[in-house]
Amino acid sequence: MRKMKDKAKRKMSVKKGDTVVVITGPDKGKKGKVLKSFPSKQRVIVEKVNFIKKHTKPTQQNQQGGIIEKEAPIHVSNVMLMNTKIGKPTKAVYRVIGDTRVRVCKITGDEI
Repeated sequence: MRKMKDKAKRKMSVKKGDTVVVITGPDKGKKGKVLKSFPSKQRVIVEKVNFIKKHTKPTQQNQQGGIIEKEAPIHVSNVMLMNTKIGKPTKAVYRVIGDTRVRVCKITGDEI
């Protein structure tokens, strides 16, 4: 597999704040908001999806330590953008309207 030299060339149709639905894996069917995106790694962190247990040592901030559950990144190919108007997952298509590129729902043609 060839590595991309320029990581800035990678583009994702899913951005921070979007509502997505998981289309494959153990969390299939769950909906959530994108909390953070990592375009260079093609991954996103979705709210309340793909929980992992992280073991932490006691520190100044966390005196007790213990096991913390938190969301882990999930590959962007495993999620699909959700159109909140129709309530269905959809693909995002980029269209040029005026001088700007905007994301448009492929089903309805509405701007996302």
